Amino acid sequence: MSRKVLVISSSLRRGSNTEMLADEFLKGAASAGHSAEKLGLAGKTINFCIGCLACQQTKRCVIDDDSREITEKMLNADVIAFATPVYYYSVCGQLKTVLDRANPLFVSDYKFRDIYLLAAAAEDEPETVQGTETAVQGWVSCFPKAALKRTIFAGGVNDAGDIKGHRALKEAYEAGKQL
Repeated sequence: MSRKVLVISSSLRRGSNTEMLADEFLKGAASAGHSAEKLGLAGKTINFCIGCLACQQTKRCVIDDDSREITEKMLNADVIAFATPVYYYSVCGQLKTVLDRANPLFVSDYKFRDIYLLAAAAEDEPETVQGTETAVQGWVSCFPKAALKRTIFAGGVNDAGDIKGHRALKEAYEAGKQL
């Protein structure tokens, strides 16, 4: 059964380690016959949530920016993979803002069930990604039909291209392929 896969890449650097990880996940999903799309946050205008909660009534944010398109794509995806560089042991600010602005999904009939985290960081210790996982799991926990299925972590990748040959690339490809 073909699934609709959305990868949200929050790195603002084109060709970054995070982007390469996202691309491998997409390639794996596409090779298995899934509809796979990468949505990059670079160049997007995404303002902060203002906490008005109007979206809980209208299922749409009152702020007119690129977040509306992103939220709509999230609503209709079967699988969502969040690709993020690890900043201060958490998701980068761009991704956190997207997660906050996805509040209209809370009261919607969202399709997504499987969530993946693809994370890249300069440090290579196992605990490096724990705060990032906690941030994403906190968001996922608000959606009872969804689950954080897997985290793929590429540690020790600081400069652009450091990820080449990293085991996480193969893991990302295989995870996408096995959806």
